[in-house]
Amino acid sequence: MAQLFKRSANYVAKASLIAAVLVAAIAGFVFTQLSRSSYITGQYEEVMQPVQFSHKHHVGDDGIDCRYCHTAVETSSSAGMPPTQTCMACHSQIWNDSPYLQIVRDSYAQNKPIEWVRVHDLPEYTYFNHSIHVAKGIGCASCHGDVANMPAVFQANSLQMEWCLSCHKDPAPHVRPASEIFNTSWNPADITPAQQKEVDAKIKTLRSRSLLTSCSTCHR
Repeated sequence: MAQLFKRSANYVAKASLIAAVLVAAIAGFVFTQLSRSSYITGQYEEVMQPVQFSHKHHVGDDGIDCRYCHTAVETSSSAGMPPTQTCMACHSQIWNDSPYLQIVRDSYAQNKPIEWVRVHDLPEYTYFNHSIHVAKGIGCASCHGDVANMPAVFQANSLQMEWCLSCHKDPAPHVRPASEIFNTSWNPADITPAQQKEVDAKIKTLRSRSLLTSCSTCHR
C-alpha cells in the first residue's frame, strides 16, 4: 500500500502539538493577568461622584476622623454613609454660598439623600463586616489605602478573593494598635513598646482562629 503521508508530516504534527501547547499556555497567562487587571477589578480607577468630595482636604488637611462621617464602622457590617445633615453641620457656615455645593444644599432643603456612587463594591455573595475588622485591629488603610492623600477616592486594592485570603492567612502585617486604626497615614515603624505588646496579643488571638480561611466566613 502506498504511503499516505510524507515523512515531513511527522515534523508538522510535532510542531502543531508544540504550537497548541504554547498557545494554551499563553492564553492561560493572558487570562490570569487580565482577571487581575484594573480593567476587570476597577482598581486605581477614580469614581465620579455627584459632589467631588475630597478626602485629602477633609481628612488629610482638616484632620476629620473617619468616624465623623462613617458613624457605623465600629458597630455594624456597613461603615455607613453620612446623611446630608452631617455635611451641613459645617457647610451651613463654611462655603455656604458656593455653587460647588449647591447639590448638597438642595439635598438638605429637599430632605433627599445624595446618591453617592459606591467605590468599594463587593459581590452580593460575599459577606464583609467592618466592625469585626476594626475590633481585631485592622486599619482602614489596609483595604481603602491612604485616603488622607486621595483628592478623589479610588479602589486601592483588587478586592478579589485571593487578596482577601492573603490577609486571612497572614493578618499580622495589617494589625494595628487601637489608637492608630483610623490613621490612614500611620507608619508601623513608629510603633511604641506598649503598642507592640497590644498588637502581639491581637495577632496571637487571630492565629488561633481556624475559621479565618473557612469558606463560610465570607460566603454565607
